[in-house]
Formats: sequence, structure tokens, C-alpha cells
Amino acid sequence: MRGAVLLAAIVASSMSYIDSTALIVALPVIKANLPATDAQAQWVIQGYLLFLSALILIGGALGDRYGRRRLFALGTWIFTLSSIACALTQDAAMLIGARCVQGIGAAFMIPESLALITVAYGPRERGRAIGIWAAASAVMMAAGPLLGGWLTQDLSWRWVFGINVPLAVVVLLLAYLRVPESREEGVAGKPDILGSACITLALGLIILALTDMQHRIGDVRSLTLLACGLILLACFVFVERRASDPVVPLRIFLTRAYSTASLYTFLLYAALGGALFFVPFELQNIMGYTPLDAGRTLLPTIVLVAVCSPFFGSLTGRIGSRVPMLAGAAVAAVGFALFARLGVGAPYAAAVLPPTLVLGMGLAIAVAPLTTAVMGAADPDDVGAASGINNAISRVGNLVAVAIFGIVIAMAGGGALPTAAHPQGFVHAMFTAAVLALFAAIAAAFLPRREFVQ
Repeated sequence: MRGAVLLAAIVASSMSYIDSTALIVALPVIKANLPATDAQAQWVIQGYLLFLSALILIGGALGDRYGRRRLFALGTWIFTLSSIACALTQDAAMLIGARCVQGIGAAFMIPESLALITVAYGPRERGRAIGIWAAASAVMMAAGPLLGGWLTQDLSWRWVFGINVPLAVVVLLLAYLRVPESREEGVAGKPDILGSACITLALGLIILALTDMQHRIGDVRSLTLLACGLILLACFVFVERRASDPVVPLRIFLTRAYSTASLYTFLLYAALGGALFFVPFELQNIMGYTPLDAGRTLLPTIVLVAVCSPFFGSLTGRIGSRVPMLAGAAVAAVGFALFARLGVGAPYAAAVLPPTLVLGMGLAIAVAPLTTAVMGAADPDDVGAASGINNAISRVGNLVAVAIFGIVIAMAGGGALPTAAHPQGFVHAMFTAAVLALFAAIAAAFLPRREFVQ
């Protein structure tokens, strides 16, 4: 029974990881084939991240209240049906809409996969089970770019979404036949629907405004959308302060260590999400790489993170989180800056491989200590919420960065994506990523001297 729970959670998580990492490589081809504008190509990623980051917290809370298996299966159904819609889409608008629905499904599916493991395994076996889940997820993340490149190049980009269907069949069969239902009994209060609606609308308006600014910086429409988004963000804070069971307990941020780690998360993952969105466009559209070659190019970064993170996680237990977090962000900043050397005729060994290796090492140094700092900074009663909120913050960082990097590229001339006619746009975007990573390193320096060990 427990093995079935673990397998269902692994396969479900693999669906989201493969989908996200494979799509990064396939997106340049999708943009050309549909066709899609620069803004629409960004919204293919942003629409998914918007609903995932805004709803992932209430997705976990609803599972605790109404049944974890029920929400897990519902999320899988939504994710799968929207994946089919993505595969069958005939225009960019339909693809963006399907991706938004896919984000809703992922917001239910992802938190419940880990919750089911937590419930199924006792304290002694739980760590090993979560370790297996994490290792399998890392393998799937590494396989995603290669799988996406192969499917896009040899079959069709539509199979990047279609591959989710057989995986979903396995998940749903296990969920209905072998996974027991569980819920938290006696949950008081009502689900924080109002708070979730406020943050979803706020993020949506802010991203819409930033995307609009890529073409009309300072335009009245863009500024109005941005102002409305910020007002709704303030409303979200007000609602959370008054809610009996808030989706984001604001008291967590009163802890200096947690608020600092959250800022670090936002900055580092903004740099990462922004850079990895635009690098495949530079590789394929400017340097002439095939989708499969682009997938291979990103592989060293993911493999280094997967292989080296356990070592730095163990090191954190001896020296604490502060120094590795600072060093990791600084090394990652160098990696982002090295990506600026990409361009027409740039040799792989001298220009393409070094940034992927340096970035991978920087992330490997930083990720496990960051998790330790987040979990150690939270009160024992808030560790679940602290982990979920930090996860959401990382996705919001990705979401905002794609739009801001688009503005940076557009200000260099041309559109909001890299072009051979305006190579400085990509260079500026990579240096922007490097600056964000350096700010993350500075934030790490302000962590309390008392080190947090998981």
C-alpha cells in the first residue's frame, strides 16, 4: 500500500517536472509553428506559473480539509485534460488558456503528492521515502530537457504535452485502487478563498502590466494595470491579517531569518527562471542549435544540482546555512554573467559549457542550505506552511522575472525575445540575472548569526 502511494506521488510529480523543463526547450519551436507573439510565448510559461504559485497553498489546505487523495486525483485529472488541450491547440490563445488550467491542476496535484507520502509513512521511514521521491524528481528534471528536445525534434512539440497522458493513467489507477483516503479531522474555519482570489488577481494584473511595458513603457494602460495589481496585493495582506485560517500566515514573516530566506529565494529563483526562459531562444534562434542540442546544453546544470546537493546539504549540518547560501548565490551570479558570452558562432567548449557548469555548481551549493534555513527559521507548528510559502515564493520569482527580463531585452531594441539584430538585449538580460543573484548573496549575509540546522 505504501509503495503504491510513493509510486503515485513520484509519477505525478514527474509529470509536472517533465512538463516544465521539457517545455523550456520546446517553446522556441512552438512560438514559430503556431505562430505566437513574444508576449504570447511568455504567457505560455507565465499563465501556468501564475495559477500554480497563487493556488498551491490553498491546494494543500483543501486536501487537508476535503481529502488528500480526492484533491490529488482531481488535480491529476485537471492537469491531464488540460495537457490534452495543449497538445491539440490550434492557436496561441488556446494554448495559454490550457496552460492556465494546467497550473490549477498542478496546484492541487503537487502539494498532495508529498502530503500523501507524509501520511502513509511513519516518522522512521518517512525520511527515506521523501528522499526517494526527491531523487526521482531530480532524475525527471534532468530528463526533461532531453525528452523535450527529442520529442520536439523527431516527433512534434505536441508530444511534450501528450507524454503526460500515459503517466496520468498510471497515477489515477494507483490513486483509485491503492491509495487510501486521509484528511485532517476537526478543521476549524473556512478555506481562505478570498485571499487566494486576491493574490491570483494581483499577480495576474502585475504580470500583465509588466508584459505590456515591454512594448509601451510608461503607457497609461500599463501603469493603471500595475497600480490595480499593487492595490490588490495590499488587499491580500489586509485579508490575510483578518482571516481565521489564512492561506499565508503573515506571522511567519516576523521572524528575521524566515523573511531574509524568503527574500533570498525570490531573488535567486527570479534570476534562474528569467535566465532559463531566454537561454533556449538564444541557443536555437540565434546560434542555430536544434531542440535536442539545446536540451543537452542545459543538462550539466541540472545534473550538478542533483548530484552535488546532498553533499552540501550534509555540509550545512556542520557549518550552517549562511555561508553556503552566500557562496552559492555568488557562484551562480558568475554563471549567469558567463551566459552573456553566447551568440552567433560562439564555440560550445569555450562559451556554452562553462556557464552551465558554474551555474549548476552555484545552485548545488545554495539549494539544500536554503531549505534548511527555511525549515529551521519557522516555528515547529508552522513548518508545513513555511515550506509551502517558500515554494510559492520561488515560483512567483520565476513568474515576475520572465516579464522583467522581457522589458530589459525590449529596451535594447527589437522585440521582447533575443534576436541576432539586437544581441545586446540578451547580454543585458543575463547581467540582470547576475545582479539579482548578487543581491541574493547580500541578503544571505544578513541571516542571523545563529545558524539553523534541520
